[in-house]
Amino acid sequence: MSCLRYRWRGRGAGLSAQPWKFLLLNMVTAVGRSVPRRDGASKVTGEARYTDDLVVAGAWYGKTIRSTIPRGTIRSITLDPAYDWGGSRVVLVTADDIPGDNVVDLIRDDQPVLARQGGEIRHKEEPILLLAAADRSTLEEAAEHIRIEYVPAEPVFDPAQASEVYTTIEIRKGDDVEAVEGVEVVVERSFTVGLQEQLYIEPQGAIASPTPDGGITVIGSLQCPYYVHRALKRALKLTDQQAVVVQAETGGGFGGKEEYPSMVAIHAALLARKAGRPVRLIYDRHEDLAATTKRHPGVITHRTGVKKDGTLLFQNIDILLDGGGYCTLTPVVLSRAAIHASGPYSCPNVRVRARAVATNTPPNGAFRGFGAPQSLFAAELMVEHVAERLGISSVDLRRKWMLRLGDTTATGQKLTESVSSDLVLDAALKAVPPVPPVSPSRPSVRRGRGLSLVFHGSGFTGSGEKKLSGTVAMEALADGTFQILTASTEIGQGTKTIFCQLAADALGVPMGRVTVAPQDTSLVPDSGPTVASRTAMIVGRLVQEAATEITERLKREKAPLRVEKSYIQPDSLHWDETTYRGDAYPIYAWACTIADVDVDVTTGAVRVTDLVTAVDCGKALHPVLAEGQVEGGCLQAVGWATIEEIKMKDGGYQNDRLATYLIPTALDAPNIRTILVENPYSRGPFGAKGIGELPMDGPAPAIIAAIHDATGVWLDEIPATPEKVIAALARKPA
Repeated sequence: MSCLRYRWRGRGAGLSAQPWKFLLLNMVTAVGRSVPRRDGASKVTGEARYTDDLVVAGAWYGKTIRSTIPRGTIRSITLDPAYDWGGSRVVLVTADDIPGDNVVDLIRDDQPVLARQGGEIRHKEEPILLLAAADRSTLEEAAEHIRIEYVPAEPVFDPAQASEVYTTIEIRKGDDVEAVEGVEVVVERSFTVGLQEQLYIEPQGAIASPTPDGGITVIGSLQCPYYVHRALKRALKLTDQQAVVVQAETGGGFGGKEEYPSMVAIHAALLARKAGRPVRLIYDRHEDLAATTKRHPGVITHRTGVKKDGTLLFQNIDILLDGGGYCTLTPVVLSRAAIHASGPYSCPNVRVRARAVATNTPPNGAFRGFGAPQSLFAAELMVEHVAERLGISSVDLRRKWMLRLGDTTATGQKLTESVSSDLVLDAALKAVPPVPPVSPSRPSVRRGRGLSLVFHGSGFTGSGEKKLSGTVAMEALADGTFQILTASTEIGQGTKTIFCQLAADALGVPMGRVTVAPQDTSLVPDSGPTVASRTAMIVGRLVQEAATEITERLKREKAPLRVEKSYIQPDSLHWDETTYRGDAYPIYAWACTIADVDVDVTTGAVRVTDLVTAVDCGKALHPVLAEGQVEGGCLQAVGWATIEEIKMKDGGYQNDRLATYLIPTALDAPNIRTILVENPYSRGPFGAKGIGELPMDGPAPAIIAAIHDATGVWLDEIPATPEKVIAALARKPA
């Protein structure tokens, strides 16, 4: 792996007077350097303790009893009367034991904490009962003495046949796309994207402990402590003070630890409440694969109108996403998919119609990229198909179409600063050598190269940040040290390190004098969820502002003192949630990916050999961590594009084992080259943008374009498994 850095010294709107003044280039001591990670030593030495490593005296083990059918109602739940169900041996929790609302609090009140007898079953693996016991063998024994009978109903598995719609979105720009004049060529194509498992290093898990005041403390593997806090308060009828959520060391999230930990935490808390003792509810990998949320699969159809010289006249786009059995975060995923559907291109006339539907499959939810990888996959391949129809280079077509400073997006947002479409394209093209020839010893292998150009909105969509008003606090302590208090979590991306860098430079002190408080809802304010490429850019800016204010106050006051900063949306940003018009995001980050592949035309096997990704990060706060984000996202995208195929059977996941769900290993990883392009954003901390999701967007379409370059066949569906490649080759005209 290798990394290059380019700094853009252009003058964007809002930066024209002194474009680099706010970067404090001559003053920084930590920002911009790859300082040692705050959590690095503890993780590599094994000192770090993850949820399952924690020892809690007297804790019992928990287990979830789940539905075995995809749709129907529960006719009866029967406990074997001959079995000893005494509370000193085993604890059983049903929906009747829930003191508050039987709802997992999120966007829509549709997902129950536990299904009731007589209640509806909407997917396989739906939680029905909870068990706790002092040891795992007793748990398994007790589970065998429970019989659940169902009244099955006809399930819906095909989203095209679904009648229940979670949400719809329509985006319009310009004229009616079907009435645009001057169109000389129309290209239409449909693209299918599959499910994907987040496969974080550590499975879902929580440890719940009852407290003397009737409350519950939950410590667990999670991204968003205040999501869990709200869910606990509602389901267990607790006050703010009675519900305490603490993030343990977390082995990755990728969106999978965003909303689902609320379910795990509530279940653990219900068991702890009834047992009157701590309960550990930690999934094994099989249960995690079988029951938790995945990336939304979908079908995206493009109809694009152009002139023969390549001038883009209209884009007519339909998006259908499968939300699964419950809504979870589906409306927000669909929102980002729709906004990014037209790609990083300037088109005068756009229509996007998007809908997400319910099927009787396990619910889908947050995953890195949050809908944008699905729609950008289609957008980028559509560029390839139009270019092929016109007989011109797809790189030239991208240059002709790409959004530039002063252009407007599909939502009508005028891009006023830090637009880097040409910068990342040029940087990526400059970095790649000619495609090397295939060795004569491999006569069945064909080699190809493909390219993609993508953008990704940093931060919450529209007015999301304004509504949330995320808050951070900073304390100057009497001993001369400083403490950052935030609910933003460390999930492997480097939050603890970057926040200390930002604070130290703003304070003008060494990093060693800055610490980050534990992510404990009884200690830290609600900074918002650790999602949406917002942590470094939005929360990091608040950290910088809090440190700056403390610096000024210390000139007049003595420590200890505390400063709080909350997000204030700039007056220049306007968003209409009803019409989906206006400023969808504060800023966009940009990336260009070039992929090289080897395709064995005998077996259909695809191997991605090289990947070059140029990423506009605004400012690389910590180059090595930024590079790590790019490499990780790219490798996840390689898996999604090539081998990570989830197979369904009767509404459940057929390959729900690590032996059968394949992901790229170190041996499968291509050589990844990362180019960090620094085109600063005026409201980012020291100019930084969020890039956590961006690397997931570009590799998949670049890989499919490379397969076409190698073989001459197009695949409109991912993953590009050997079976699909062989089938496409068989359809190729002789």
